Amino acid sequence: MAVAVGDRAVVALLTLLLLFAVPASGYQERGTERQEAEEFTECGEDATGRGRFILGRTRRVVRTESGQVRIVSGDRWKGQPSTMNIGFLRLEPNSLFLPQYVDANLILFVRRGEVEAGWIHKDEMVQRKLKRGDINVIPAGSPFYIANTNSERSHMVCGIDTSQSLAYNWQHSFFIGGGTNPTSVLAGFSVNTLANAFNITSDQLRSMMRRQSGGPIVHFSGQQEKDLDPNNDGEEAATTWTRKNLLNYLLGRSGGEKTRSTESNHAPYAFNLYNNEPSFQNSYGWSTAIDEHDYSLLSGCGVGVYLVNLTAGSMMAPHFNPVATEYGVILSGSGSIEVVFPNGSTAMNAEVSEGDVFWIPRYHPFCQVASRGGPMEFFGFTTSSKRNHPQFLAGASSVLRTMSGPELATAFGVSEEQLGRLVKAQRESVILPASNNWDGGRETADERKKEKMVEELLVIKRGFLA
Repeated sequence: MAVAVGDRAVVALLTLLLLFAVPASGYQERGTERQEAEEFTECGEDATGRGRFILGRTRRVVRTESGQVRIVSGDRWKGQPSTMNIGFLRLEPNSLFLPQYVDANLILFVRRGEVEAGWIHKDEMVQRKLKRGDINVIPAGSPFYIANTNSERSHMVCGIDTSQSLAYNWQHSFFIGGGTNPTSVLAGFSVNTLANAFNITSDQLRSMMRRQSGGPIVHFSGQQEKDLDPNNDGEEAATTWTRKNLLNYLLGRSGGEKTRSTESNHAPYAFNLYNNEPSFQNSYGWSTAIDEHDYSLLSGCGVGVYLVNLTAGSMMAPHFNPVATEYGVILSGSGSIEVVFPNGSTAMNAEVSEGDVFWIPRYHPFCQVASRGGPMEFFGFTTSSKRNHPQFLAGASSVLRTMSGPELATAFGVSEEQLGRLVKAQRESVILPASNNWDGGRETADERKKEKMVEELLVIKRGFLA
C-alpha cells in the first residue's frame, strides 16, 4: 500500500514537472548561456553584493589634516587587471599636494572648489587655475603639484590610466620634495652625490631633506621660508640653497622666477564641461562627451571624458559602446543602472546613489535611469580618446529604426508594419522620458517570488532527469 502511494506521488510530481517541460527547457538553455556569458566577460565576482559592475569601496591611500586621497581599482577584464583606476582627491583650504610625478596618466576633473595645478610641459613650468567642471591632463612622468589656496574645501575626481605603470592596475608616486614623510626620491642618493650635484654643503642638504614630516598633503600658505641653513646669520648668501631654491630647480624655474609656458609650447588650457555646449540636450537632460578632437591632451593618454545630467525619472536610452569600456561616478542624485550580457540575459540591475563608482564593459548593452525623486548627474571616463559613436537600441535615433526592414522584422518574427509601429512609438532620442506606468525598471516582489519558485521547480526537475 505504501509503495502504491509512493508511486502515485512520483507520477503526480513527474506530471507536474512535464507541464513545465517546454518553458523549463528554454530556461535551462538560458542558464547555460548565462554561464558562457560569465566566462566570456571574465568580470570577476560581485564584490559589493549589489551588482558585478558596481566597483568596490574606495581605498584610502593618503590621509592628513590637510586632505586625503582615495582610490577604487577597476575590475578585471579578459583575465587581466583593468588599466583604469578612479581617484578622489580632497584638499582642505590652504593645502598642498606635494610635488611628485606618477607612472600613470592623470585626468583631473574638479568637482567642487578651485585649485592651482602646476606641472612641467616641454621643460617649462605651466600653472593653471582650475575651477568646477574643468578637465586637465597631467601626463605620466611629468612632475606636478596641486594646491588649494582658497578658503573652501576642493574635491577632484581623477581618472588614473595605468597602462604605462610599473605594475598592473596600480600607480606609484615618486615624491620630488619630501623629508621623513613622505620620503623624497632624492633621499636614495648618497649625501655626497647630492651635495655635489646641487653644489651645496652636506649640512645644508641634511637640514633641508629632514624637515618635512607632515605627509603627502600639507598646510600651504603660499609663502616659503627664506633660509633653512642653521648656520646662516640671516643674510641670504647667493650660494645658500633653500627649500624654495630647490623647488625652483626641480620644477624648471630659474633664479627663483617662474618660467611659464610660451606660445611656442602650445600648453593647452583646461576644458570646462559646464561652460561648453552639450553634445546632446533635450527636455529630459543633457550629455557632454569630449575626445581628442575636442581636447588634444586626451590623445596622449587615450582616454575620453563624459558628463551626463538626467532629469527626475528620465533615462539614458539602452545603448552599447562599440569602441571603449566606460567608468562612471555618480556625482549627485540617485537612480539605477541596468547591464545586459551578450546572450540577452540580465547582467545587473542595481540602484546607485552619490559616490557610487560603476563600469560598463565594451559592447555590453546598458542604460542609466534617474529616480523619480530628483535629477541624477554622473561623470566618467572611457578607455579610448577616439570618437565613440554609441549605438542606441531604442528611441528615434536607434539602430532598430535605422535597420528597420524585412530582415529585422523576420528576426523579431513580426511583420514590417508591426515592427515600424514598435520602433517609431518613441519620438525622443538618446535621453528618454519615463512613461506614467513605468516602475523604474526594478522587479516587483511578486515577480522575484515567482521567478524563485520556477527556479526551485527546475532544480527538482533536473534531479529527476539526471
